[in-house]
Amino acid sequence: MRKLITVILLTALLAGAAAAWLLIDWQRFQQRPLSTAGPVNLWLDEGSSFHGMVRQFERLGLTRLDWRWRLLGRLHSPVLQAGEYRIAPGTSVAELVEQIVAGRVRKHRFTIVEGWTLRELRAALTADPRLRKVAADFSEDRLMDQLDCAGCQAEGRFLPETYFFVRGSSDLALLERAHAAMSEALEAAWAGRDPDLPLDDAYELLVLASLIERETGQATERARIAGVFVRRLQSGMRLQTDPTVMYGLGEDFDGRLRRVHLRTDHPWNTYTRHGLPPTPIALPGRASLEAAARPAAGTALYFVSRGDGSHAFSDTLAEHNDAVDRYIRGRP
Repeated sequence: MRKLITVILLTALLAGAAAAWLLIDWQRFQQRPLSTAGPVNLWLDEGSSFHGMVRQFERLGLTRLDWRWRLLGRLHSPVLQAGEYRIAPGTSVAELVEQIVAGRVRKHRFTIVEGWTLRELRAALTADPRLRKVAADFSEDRLMDQLDCAGCQAEGRFLPETYFFVRGSSDLALLERAHAAMSEALEAAWAGRDPDLPLDDAYELLVLASLIERETGQATERARIAGVFVRRLQSGMRLQTDPTVMYGLGEDFDGRLRRVHLRTDHPWNTYTRHGLPPTPIALPGRASLEAAARPAAGTALYFVSRGDGSHAFSDTLAEHNDAVDRYIRGRP
């Protein structure tokens, strides 16, 4: 009887020791950092299984599929969120599983640059391998139909900003967000506009903002250039801004503006036509929208580039011609 009790006690002690060892090993397993010297990207498709996920870990050299991974899958039966995950060095097994179950997918960024044309924006979207191409072949009319803006001109309708997205998102989804952001920014700028602006509606404000965007990258000059354009519109002068001519030439423009271009009439040639061009000529940012809505007061009617990114402003044609001689023709 004593021998039986001894055997039972020894068995219980061994079982307890084994259980304690397994528990400690299990805890160590969950807290153990994965084998990665640098960040690793993991992609999970819709409907991926836990077993399939661990097999990906094996292929990436992060771990090996063993009984502990199988037990982890059985205990938690996690629903895996599809997407791309970035696994940082030092991430533990428990942290990784929690990250994937929570769906904390990697976010990418796409920046729409102030002053881009719509053609440049669409080319950049098409060239980005992280985005799924849905709207790449859409005509501009079809694109605007998809954005619930049927009949709208597409140029200028997308707000330059940095947008975050998940790999595999569509180009159309990003354009929807940029279009909505521009609509909101334009509405706010129009609501806060100077009441004396010679503009009929918010679309004309968008057109004017695009001219400002293309004329200067200097934050301090935007409102001053807006003031010049507004005073010219009020006095009946032509705007005579080179970027409108370049835009109207489209793909025929080779990067060099010539006198013949300024004399050749087309809807965007503000040297031959009065008023604003019929559409925006670029994607204006928030600062250009605000400058168009509230131009700086002043008397200048002319400006010319100094060649360093800034402009010289003049009140009279004689002063302007002197500035052109100095900064463009290089005369003293």
